[in-house]
Amino acid sequence: MKVKSLKAKFGWIEINGDLYKKDIIIHFDGKITKREKKLSKDLKETYGHTPLSERELDFLSQEKFDALYVGTGHENALPITSEALKILKKYSAIISSTQEIISKIEQEQNPFVAIIHVTC
Repeated sequence: MKVKSLKAKFGWIEINGDLYKKDIIIHFDGKITKREKKLSKDLKETYGHTPLSERELDFLSQEKFDALYVGTGHENALPITSEALKILKKYSAIISSTQEIISKIEQEQNPFVAIIHVTC
């Protein structure tokens, strides 16, 4: 499945007409899954919000992509642990607000993976 249309507002994202109200992962083959943020839930107290941690990134080694995007929310407030940042840097990930990432995805012609935070 290819991403043909993409819209987002605080609390949701719509991809090809399907509405998601949770953080998601768009896989290289177009499959969309829920972000497994429960793997990082125990870090919420430390970060004030459930961060994106290295525990959530194991799936990347199984993906075949040219670009990796991380949408950090509409206010760019999703914390990312230092270990997760190290992993993301290995892939030359583009990390920015969800709105900016959506703009980049809309122009992407190559296989990509995106981790999208739909709130803050």
